[in-house]
Amino acid sequence: MKPENTLCIVVDIQERLLPALHEADKMVERSRIVLQGLQALEVAVVATEQYPKGLGKTTPAVQLLLDGVPVFEKTRFSALIDEVEAVLTEKNIRNVVLLGAEAHVCMLQTVLDLRAKGLAVYVPYDCTTSRSPDNKANALQQMRDAGAVVSNSESVLFQLLADAKHPAFKTVSKLIQ
Repeated sequence: MKPENTLCIVVDIQERLLPALHEADKMVERSRIVLQGLQALEVAVVATEQYPKGLGKTTPAVQLLLDGVPVFEKTRFSALIDEVEAVLTEKNIRNVVLLGAEAHVCMLQTVLDLRAKGLAVYVPYDCTTSRSPDNKANALQQMRDAGAVVSNSESVLFQLLADAKHPAFKTVSKLIQ
């Protein structure tokens, strides 16, 4: 996994969905840290919003970090919609980092679709959640079974850094303290 062949998809971290989610504040905070690290590493990012008319837009805390990032509306549960597929093809992406909600619905279906396309998928467990912790745990196991790497925010960022000599090392290491 290298910054130039990796895409982060921010999946449905939306205003009206968050109050129903277990430990949503923690998920948002860890996702913000990952997004800041990915910016320092110059990793491409896209975001999706599931039916924003009903669930609202991306929460402002995350939206602040999406300046210039394409945000695609969807009704499909999987975030692998045509617009996202176009970005994957255009940028010759081989690895996808997924952040978002809900783990057992949109995140899981996205993982399954990305794996079916032969892409490596990384899901930091601390950057996803569901209404129920049991549903999250079950989804993470299904993701593992499908071949996704269920990791954590720090490991994903350091895997992309690969070396303490990377120019973004100091920026990223300060984020995770």
